[in-house]
Amino acid sequence: MKIHEYQAKAILSRYGVTTPRGEVAFSKEEAREAAARLKSPVVVVKAQIHAGGRGKAGGVKLARSADEAADIASHILGMKLVTPQTGPAGRIVKRLLIEEGLDIKRELYLGLLVDRATGTPVFMASAAGGMEIEEVAKENPGAILHENIHPAVGLQPYQARKLAFGLGLPAEVIANAVPFFQSLYRAFIDTDSSMLEINPCVLTGDGRLVALDAKMSFDDNGLYRHKDLRELRDLDEEDPLEVEASKYGLNYIKLDGSVACMVNGAGLAMGTMDIIKYSGGSPANFLDVGGGASAEQVKNAFRILMSDPSVKAVFINIFGGILRCDVLATGVVAAAKDLQLKVPVVVRMEGTNVELGQQILRDSGLNFTIASGMKDGAQKVVALAGGAQ
Repeated sequence: MKIHEYQAKAILSRYGVTTPRGEVAFSKEEAREAAARLKSPVVVVKAQIHAGGRGKAGGVKLARSADEAADIASHILGMKLVTPQTGPAGRIVKRLLIEEGLDIKRELYLGLLVDRATGTPVFMASAAGGMEIEEVAKENPGAILHENIHPAVGLQPYQARKLAFGLGLPAEVIANAVPFFQSLYRAFIDTDSSMLEINPCVLTGDGRLVALDAKMSFDDNGLYRHKDLRELRDLDEEDPLEVEASKYGLNYIKLDGSVACMVNGAGLAMGTMDIIKYSGGSPANFLDVGGGASAEQVKNAFRILMSDPSVKAVFINIFGGILRCDVLATGVVAAAKDLQLKVPVVVRMEGTNVELGQQILRDSGLNFTIASGMKDGAQKVVALAGGAQ
């Protein structure tokens, strides 16, 4: 789950991380009032969407009065912000962060995530922070420092000092940098974050480290421990089909292709998308119905797939273990009849009750194509969706 910048900053502030003074605004008048309360010579009007690259897209502007802040707010609110992270569809701006301007001396990059190779958190930092950090990562990866952290002991002072020295911070700042970095790590761990990014973290003219931006996302599997974090979810920032799928315990991610996929098991789902690409097609989604899905869940999954207008064919690829093939077939047939299915469906099933499942499909009176294997199914579904894309 992702949250907005202003929400992330509120969390970080509770851990002692210095952030600029600011207020969220949902209207032109609220922006005016917030800017007036800040009493800052310069205020920053920042679009709040779940994506980076807002500044380059026109979603971050400076204002030198409350009236100017209100005028800028009226232009940004309601605009479709398109950044590399939103994709061409963009995001509609519905809220703003009105924040005090700072005297910025340097911009740094700080980030925390889980290093899958070592199974430990890793603290990343770079002296080349700001809007071009993605280019730095591509062209000069050595400019990004890495410090792996043992989860049993946490970020140690010597590691924080190593990062601070690596960033070239002045000696008088390093003493403050150590607790700053450790506070970021505690926030990351305590909230079950999957990613925490401060870009930029700025060094101000008076020698303070300040989180000028903040991006946090959380491990969904840990949210049962954080009722307060669950309440920060903004459904407007999520794909409607993904929101609908979450109501039924389905793992669904919308993609840009035309071949819908229904699979049980994340590994098999990834393999299914790969073989569709290898066969010349393009998957329209990732959908893992899980090992213990019921006929009703399968039916809901099918309905969600059919709600995507870009879908031209469906590939159902199931290994029947906990989810028996006859249960899957019953759910698929019920969904196809209810939805008056108009796109071709290719089904590849193996495992428990596979013969019964295939017979249910044949006896349904519907036009299902039964595949003899993954490769055969992928080739058939790509052809039925219109061929190579």
